[in-house]
Amino acid sequence: TYHIYNPQNVGWDLYAVSAYCSTWDGNKPLAWRRKYGWTAFCGPVGPRGRDSCGKCLRVTNTGTGAQTTVRIVDQCSNGGLDLDVNVFRQLDTDGRGNQRGHLIVNYEFVNCADNMYVLASPVDIE
Repeated sequence: TYHIYNPQNVGWDLYAVSAYCSTWDGNKPLAWRRKYGWTAFCGPVGPRGRDSCGKCLRVTNTGTGAQTTVRIVDQCSNGGLDLDVNVFRQLDTDGRGNQRGHLIVNYEFVNCADNMYVLASPVDIE
């Protein structure tokens, strides 16, 4: 299913949407909060509650193969994912998810690569 977070309309503010993970991730840098689309997570496999906050999932529409990476910012109770509506639309490339009111997806936990920009400068060692 989908959730209308519309993070771009609230400055990617986790507090503004009352996201469960805002307690731990609400003050993360803007670049961190906007790097990936948002989702609530309550899937059958993986960490729950605080342990899931900030983790990333690669989500694949099983019908079309459309794929994207999302960040967990909230929890839910439907036994799956509540994707931000923008992410839902991105994955719903054939419109069937909108018709049914849900998508059938696979997900896997992936590295968010949040520390991939490590700056280093040359050092002269004698």
